[in-house]
Amino acid sequence: MLEVSNIFKAYEGKSLLNDISFMVAEGETVCLLGASGSGKSTLLRIISGLESPDAGLISFNRLDLATTPPHLRDFGLVFQDYALFPHLSINDNVAFGLKMRRMAQEEINLRVGSLLELVNLKEFGERKILDLSGGEQQRVALARALAIRPRLLMFDEPLGALDRALRQDLLNELRSILHRTNIPAIYVTHDQEEAFTIADRVLILHAGRIIRDGIPSEVWANPESAIVAEFLGLGNLLDGEVIAQNQFQTEHGSFTVRCAHKHSKGDKVHLLARPLPDESICVERSRNVLRGVVSDVIFQQDRFKVILDNGIYVYLEDAPKVGQKISVSVKVECLA
Repeated sequence: MLEVSNIFKAYEGKSLLNDISFMVAEGETVCLLGASGSGKSTLLRIISGLESPDAGLISFNRLDLATTPPHLRDFGLVFQDYALFPHLSINDNVAFGLKMRRMAQEEINLRVGSLLELVNLKEFGERKILDLSGGEQQRVALARALAIRPRLLMFDEPLGALDRALRQDLLNELRSILHRTNIPAIYVTHDQEEAFTIADRVLILHAGRIIRDGIPSEVWANPESAIVAEFLGLGNLLDGEVIAQNQFQTEHGSFTVRCAHKHSKGDKVHLLARPLPDESICVERSRNVLRGVVSDVIFQQDRFKVILDNGIYVYLEDAPKVGQKISVSVKVECLA
């Protein structure tokens, strides 16, 4: 089990990581999700031993890794740019770490063969790296990382250079491989779709801090803060004021919200207005309603994103006309 305890890191007097702590259990895939500059890649480099923290502890199975150099940590790394050797064959790329460990050639051949079969490249062993597509090269990078039988796998934006369709296919394949090998993994990305597809647990980083930690369904259902809700694009964020128990006033109208927080009249709060599953233009008697005049309509896959003149957006199955005044029912929750 990996334990990251109270990690701090600063550059040129500016705090980059601020008291980061979490654990990765055996067989668990933890995703570090955050915008560029949130500190997630630096944290990965500290865990791998490529950088040192200003304070804090990295341990594996309760053994402090502070004095353990990167090559002795037995951690596998997979990068966005693959970091493969173009002059070597696929077989030799996958075997590289094993040869460095002076493993017998017969065992190397067996392990390389089984790994190429695992990543669906069994017949590709003699090809050169430059003969492969981006997705195939990333499979080779994964096989090479797995070859040393790492105690932990780490991925730094591994699919960022691939197109959307290929990224989705490889993401599903990667999830399956991680579950089959039962190797704990840390997956760094800024892409929430990747994070929520592959992760057993999501850690959202913002300004060097973990601001949300939970399984994907919990994080999506309960972001706990306006920052997380905005980053995930969960709906419209509204500034509100408590006017009575479970009653809130905003510039877009008043809303009735069942709220577990303790509020006093006049307290300022953040509200999240999410689309309802069957969201459609509603009748005026609905309780929680967003209103406005349609200023733009954008088709997105199987529905329309409708942007109103007041900055509010909603999703509808049928497209209204620009200039039409509409009212839409929404689910509203209090983020405190």
